[in-house]
Amino acid sequence: MSSDAAESALVGQAIDRAEPRTYGARRAAQKLERLARTLSELARAVERQIRRLEHDASVALRSARVKLLAFSDLHRDVDQARRLAGMAAEADVVIAAGDFASIHRGLEETLAPLREIATPTLVVPGNNETDSALREACSGWEAAIVLHGEGTEVDGTAFWGLGAGVPVTPWDWSFDLDEEQAAGKLAGCPEGAVLTLHSPPKGHIDAGLGSEAILHAIEEKRPPLAVCGHIHQCWGQESRVGPSRIVNLGPHGTMLEV
Repeated sequence: MSSDAAESALVGQAIDRAEPRTYGARRAAQKLERLARTLSELARAVERQIRRLEHDASVALRSARVKLLAFSDLHRDVDQARRLAGMAAEADVVIAAGDFASIHRGLEETLAPLREIATPTLVVPGNNETDSALREACSGWEAAIVLHGEGTEVDGTAFWGLGAGVPVTPWDWSFDLDEEQAAGKLAGCPEGAVLTLHSPPKGHIDAGLGSEAILHAIEEKRPPLAVCGHIHQCWGQESRVGPSRIVNLGPHGTMLEV
């Protein structure tokens, strides 16, 4: 056999031996390609499922809003207190924004029908009763939480309360705070908490009688909602400070959501 023939034979033998390995490599490459496609399809399916879950969670969060029954300034109106107690079952939280009494008279009798409320009830003093008198009058009412320069959380929603007349009123019998005292009691309010107030912020549903300290707190803390009373001629009126909705309540009972 010539050298060329021998070389050709060797090359042929090498090819024969390599072909099975090449075939096996191609098969392995094809399997890897199919696996890669399968994994890519699976990743896209997982991504779609994640988007669906995120959407469902967003819808659930929007639908899980907290329903509030809020009122202020009953001023010894026991019949209206009874009506509000009957409305309370429709709410997740009740807010009572002060002035149950009139010049410190009639506090207990006005609270008596409200004590039937089993829904969590956040109570702040007005300028017609002191915080200490209100705490004593609410003693034993399991659903009630008195807030005055302090906060609480109900079902994951933060609330902060401040009662009293702010700024100081002309009446010597009135339970009042000056602006500095009010600012001190609002300093601990967490950002985004619902503000439960008796007095309105300066320049908003206040007939010119509102509080600068309360206005500054709303600007800084950015509550989704701030409710108040105190200025009777502004009952039922609303305003906004940036993202914050402000409502002057009055005694009729307002249903709100946050």
